[in-house]
Amino acid sequence: MSAEILTEEFEVLESIYPTELSIVSDREIQIDVEPDEAIDGDHPFKLQLSVHYPDAYPDCLPHLTLVAIEGELEDTEHETLLESLTEVGEENVGMAMTFTLVSHLREQMASLVRKRADQLMAEETEKERLAIEAEEARTRGTPVTVESFKGWKIKFDREMAQRKAKDEEEKLRALSPRDREEWKRATTRPTGRQLFERNKNLEHDDDSFVEEGTVSVDISQYDRSQLRAHEDDDDDGVHFSDSD
Repeated sequence: MSAEILTEEFEVLESIYPTELSIVSDREIQIDVEPDEAIDGDHPFKLQLSVHYPDAYPDCLPHLTLVAIEGELEDTEHETLLESLTEVGEENVGMAMTFTLVSHLREQMASLVRKRADQLMAEETEKERLAIEAEEARTRGTPVTVESFKGWKIKFDREMAQRKAKDEEEKLRALSPRDREEWKRATTRPTGRQLFERNKNLEHDDDSFVEEGTVSVDISQYDRSQLRAHEDDDDDGVHFSDSD
């Protein structure tokens, strides 16, 4: 290697990278390299390229090493960058190549930053999608099936029966003993529906059981006060005796 050729190359590099270049020895330099495009200030990225020149340079490749100064550099990223620098160096064997290598490295670093940004955006988009799906599933609830509805209905009816029994128990406590007995008798009387079903069944019985001269009464022709008056008259005027 001609010392004069390497000295001239160092002088050119110093003029291009006045603050980034450090001359370690007459055969080794270090250059701080950043991407050739502006990046997010929250994620700085800077590498240090060390170049060691063998005696046969520029007719052979220099020895290159990369170290992250700012930011992180994954092993796979480190290997990819060095392989790319080697390919460019092989294309420039026989001439001064340091500037070309640094320029290429800056381009590759910018490409790497864009790739990282795209990957980060994709991850954030995926997180947002999963969050939306989780929220929709939470608000949508579990799909109703016949089995799940039957289970819910049984549970609902049991809870309503328990609540009704509790309410009735509280009402009974507030009543006097006499009113409590009256309330119990009233609740044990047949309901209107039960009476209707009973009368409906009687319609199918033999008509021979109806005595001659029996008068049919349309109860719908009476109002409540009239019905109550008839009931009172029946209670006062009818007496049963065992003497007959």
